[in-house]
Amino acid sequence: MAMGSPRMSKRARESEPFRAMAFGARADELIAQGHDVIKLGLGEPDFGAPAVVRRAMIEQMDGRPLPYTASLGITPLREAISEFYRQRHGLDVDPKRIAITCGGSEALMLAIAATIDPGDEVLAADPSYPCNRELVNMFGGTVINVPTDAASRYHLSPDSVSSAWTERTKAVMITSPSNPTGTCIPFTMLRNICSYARDHGAWRIIDETYLDLADVESDGSQVRSALECDPDAITVNSFSKYFGMTGWRLGWMVLPECLLGAVDNLAMNTLLCAPTPVQWAALACFTPEAYAECDHRRDEFRKRRSLVIEGLKRIGLPVEVEPNGAFYAYFSVASTGLDAWTFCSRLLEERYVALTPGRDFAVKTADTHVRLSYAASRDALREGLARVGDFVDSLRR
Repeated sequence: MAMGSPRMSKRARESEPFRAMAFGARADELIAQGHDVIKLGLGEPDFGAPAVVRRAMIEQMDGRPLPYTASLGITPLREAISEFYRQRHGLDVDPKRIAITCGGSEALMLAIAATIDPGDEVLAADPSYPCNRELVNMFGGTVINVPTDAASRYHLSPDSVSSAWTERTKAVMITSPSNPTGTCIPFTMLRNICSYARDHGAWRIIDETYLDLADVESDGSQVRSALECDPDAITVNSFSKYFGMTGWRLGWMVLPECLLGAVDNLAMNTLLCAPTPVQWAALACFTPEAYAECDHRRDEFRKRRSLVIEGLKRIGLPVEVEPNGAFYAYFSVASTGLDAWTFCSRLLEERYVALTPGRDFAVKTADTHVRLSYAASRDALREGLARVGDFVDSLRR
């Protein structure tokens, strides 16, 4: 008797796509067909790595041996990141608590693998970064999507956390600055949420990938790391955004000492170590030349933000909460009469502009909101906004 095909795992069958990447792939297909597509869907800075880092990478490719490193990364890079926290954030972070990872994505995976068991619940803001939910699901946990709104800058609040809390709550996940809204959680709210979770015996997993692109808090003060109020939080960061090194796949995490051994074991049994030449080249990130280039780029993002906020307002699609951290604008398209998925699909096929529908990020605003990434050039943003305006005008006519 012939046997049927083997059955894939439940996690594989139920895994959701990251739709921003799917829209990006369709945009690439249209470009290959000869269309002039404006890509405002992916959070990928158009600058690339700083020049000094590119030169350092070339030096790594001179034929020298490039063996595996320790699973938690090379000591000089961990020390450089520790010094970065001291210089930029006034924090004393022991280098041994810093783990180098294959991008922020591996750091998030390791954080969840080290803390979440089947049946555990993880609280996260709705909307939030979709891959976090998929990772929790992959390890048998359940994400509780806590509704947020413009009044909370689309972040969790102490009240919303306490209301959603159950005996199964194992962790709270916060991304600040946020993807998709670009907003920072007010530091007082962050501190109170971390304190509540700590007092109730839950982990705090804080994604700070966009932290060093942040502008200011809503009260005008500088944006601060969660480590300032909660030294034992698990924080995740990346070289992808501030340093513009998306495809280099390098990130890091700061761990409480109690997790160091477990995360080391998990890392060596999964991806083993981050790429050796990238780790050594990344040391050049922590130099005056690289800082000057990256800080100039941060200033450029602020100019792009103004262009986008003003442009969307003219179109009649105002941004409810102005971003002050990550390079995203999250806005409602409900006034156009289309749901967000149809809006993005038609905009791409009819006007050749790629955005990302809210279905990637949210339950409450899945069908009403869209994310625009202003990581593209100002010329691309102007052209993209002009096409969005033409498209919206055609709908309203």
